[in-house]
Amino acid sequence: MYASQTLGWLWLALVASGLYHGVNPGMGWPLAVSAGLMDKSPRALFRALWALAAGHLLATLLVLLPFAFLLVLAQWQRPIQLVASLVVIGFGVYRLIDRRHPRALARIPPTQLVLWSFAVAIAHGAALMLVPIYLGLCQAFELDAGHKAAGALMKASVGMAVLVSLVHVAAMVSAGGCLAWLVYRYLGLKFVSRSWFNLDVVWAISLVLVGAVALAFNLASWR
Repeated sequence: MYASQTLGWLWLALVASGLYHGVNPGMGWPLAVSAGLMDKSPRALFRALWALAAGHLLATLLVLLPFAFLLVLAQWQRPIQLVASLVVIGFGVYRLIDRRHPRALARIPPTQLVLWSFAVAIAHGAALMLVPIYLGLCQAFELDAGHKAAGALMKASVGMAVLVSLVHVAAMVSAGGCLAWLVYRYLGLKFVSRSWFNLDVVWAISLVLVGAVALAFNLASWR
């Protein structure tokens, strides 16, 4: 019962992180609004959303897949989880100290939305935030990992990494897409200029919190 409840909360956290990323204008939904307005077509808006989703998906897979392959080494699973938690905490602290927007992102033209979305998700740690959640979800597949073949374990880990990425991006593009459509169709650009909100500090704090919770969870279960 406890294990199933824990997994349920982890999946809920995964979806919540996607909604959180989608609402954040820094993940690109205003660019989708801009595309729709410039082309005077809702199709352009949805094409932009697909591009943003593709870039975010590539970023999450780039971050999660190495951990999926590392979990093949079952005896190193716990140290991997602890190190991953510390990395997320460290990146969150770094973002709190250095809040500047990476200059390299300004050199990517708006027409290359897939590349832009990918770079933003990496630079701001959006994909990194999923690592502790992913590692916790993988525990369900590794209760008897010592008795499984390495190939089967790799298949389970990689499959979970892909599923986590897809669920997260689906939640993200749903939240961002709803905001983009509301602004494009009903609220207008004045809403964005008056209601613009910067989540950089909240984002950094959330990275630290996610890492700290994952670290505490792993230390408690290690005893």
